[in-house]
Amino acid sequence: MPTPVSQSYISSHADFRSAKDTPRDFLERCLARMDEWEGKIHAFVSTNIPAARTAADRSTERWRAGKPLSPIDGMPVGIKDIIETADMPTEQGSPLFKGWQSVRDSAAVAALREAGAVIVGKTVTTEFAAVAPGPTRNPWDLSRTPGGSSSGSAAAVAAGIVSAALGTQVIGSIVRPASYCGCYGYKPSLGSINRGGSFDHLSQSSAGMLAATLPEMWIVAREISARVGGDPGFRGLSGPREAPAARRPARLAALQTAGFSSATPETRATFAGYQAALKQSGIQVLTRDNTPAVADVEDAIRDAGTLSRKINAWESRWPLNTYARDLGVEGLSKIMQRRLKEAEAMTLEQYQDDLADRDRRREIYAKLAAVADACITLSADGPAPVGLESTGDPTFAIPGSLLGVPALSLPLFQTGGLPLGLQVLGFSQHDADLFGIAAALQTIKA
Repeated sequence: MPTPVSQSYISSHADFRSAKDTPRDFLERCLARMDEWEGKIHAFVSTNIPAARTAADRSTERWRAGKPLSPIDGMPVGIKDIIETADMPTEQGSPLFKGWQSVRDSAAVAALREAGAVIVGKTVTTEFAAVAPGPTRNPWDLSRTPGGSSSGSAAAVAAGIVSAALGTQVIGSIVRPASYCGCYGYKPSLGSINRGGSFDHLSQSSAGMLAATLPEMWIVAREISARVGGDPGFRGLSGPREAPAARRPARLAALQTAGFSSATPETRATFAGYQAALKQSGIQVLTRDNTPAVADVEDAIRDAGTLSRKINAWESRWPLNTYARDLGVEGLSKIMQRRLKEAEAMTLEQYQDDLADRDRRREIYAKLAAVADACITLSADGPAPVGLESTGDPTFAIPGSLLGVPALSLPLFQTGGLPLGLQVLGFSQHDADLFGIAAALQTIKA
């Protein structure tokens, strides 16, 4: 089987300007990758190739005229199938919504079209972007999960079918599949990208990206936010429209999350080796042993999964209760039926206490900004596990979701010949700073 190869669109801009290459030709190379890979990995639920070719032709004309709409004009992208598109169904990974079509674009998709992006298709999601997996397989090893819930988005980018794809994360749905599939993943600060028209209403959920390169991830997110802003009441992304310049951090906090208890020995050794390389390069690494603020954060995030799942359960009571009542409970997976039962056993007062607990933990984390430029940990406890019955352990990714801070997964490592991501966590609403730090960290090799 061929090795997955992501395709950078941004790197082709000089050739577009000189007419050595065109967005239409770039799209055709992506579609050739689709022909090669899609029958193996099942990354897409639906596609609209004729519309994509028309959009790529129009982009080609704009580049030839020297008038591209944006840096992503002509970029082939995928859309996670909980996000509405006017020309394709939005099925949410559920048989209850088979063929359902809203005939409107979500805010993010509308922004992508305004920027000239080429929408190739809808990518597979787990049921309601939760736990029950879809049919997607990992391009690195077809016997392994791609992760979830942004399963198809990660696999499509990794296989080079699209240069970027929209994802969402409420637990670990961007960071984990990015790690498993060896691409870049970005969960922004809470509320930074408008979720209008997306079926991810949970309070920890964030719209984000999976992409071939770090600059592409920022530029796509920034172009969306520039046109539709963030969620109502949030400022949206700020910072340069181009990729932030590399900024070498002085101090990084190395976080031992609850995931380290299940991490493989090779995975732990990989992270330790990277910390040693950071120190060798002159970057101070803060741990719970030498910095009390790091110990406070580790204590605050140790059971992040338990608290996150309780909050998600209550917030899922609607619409799951109406789906069960009006569409038929048999159309819900056993996992979703259990979540509904858990939600119906909760009280509003319990949920309010959980929110207060989350606020307290976020305040503890925010104090870490006084001593650290960013935090590092792993994106997953090891390479993608064998089997398609689950999407893997999300424990490493949950803290960033609970805390509402920006999180990046960088495909810097391999264990056993399979990808493993370095996760870099920033501070709320300082996403551009995090990208600058990540750009610098990419140059440090263990």
